[in-house]
Amino acid sequence: MFLSEALDQTVKKLKAHAANFVTLLNLSLGGFAIVSVLHNQPHQALLFIFIAALTDRFDGMVARKLNVESDLGKQLDSMSDIVSFGMAPAVLMYYAALQSLGVVGAFFMIFYIGCGAYRLARFNITDNAGYFIGLPITAAGCLVTLSYLAIPHVPVGIILTTMILMSLLMVSPFTIKKV
Repeated sequence: MFLSEALDQTVKKLKAHAANFVTLLNLSLGGFAIVSVLHNQPHQALLFIFIAALTDRFDGMVARKLNVESDLGKQLDSMSDIVSFGMAPAVLMYYAALQSLGVVGAFFMIFYIGCGAYRLARFNITDNAGYFIGLPITAAGCLVTLSYLAIPHVPVGIILTTMILMSLLMVSPFTIKKV
């Protein structure tokens, strides 16, 4: 009987943290993306960011499926998202294109991160059942990361414009229905 209760408690704890584990995987992939850029491996960073997007899609699904949604999980998800879809894409784009613009490139890298952080904070304090306000940071981060592939083919001004546009869309007041 004691063993059965201990096993039940362990299963409950594992179940409660399953979604958080997936969220921390998202965070880790964002961290690996940044490290990849620092090691002059931007293509690898791109891959890590897109895999992080997949894990970000699944953490909420796991939490709902196991009925373990929590405020801690929501906050952890936002902190992971700012790394994987705020910091990592911004560092990648700064490294690959924006650093050639000097202080302007650095400013808009930080501007993008700040808009992402603002968007996530607003999401966490707003009752948003059924819709998002502004472009979700995951979508913005994936679009910015995807624009990395265009760097050899477009002027740096287009890349900068993409960063600015994604920044403004994240903090804009329009709504998007959740899917």
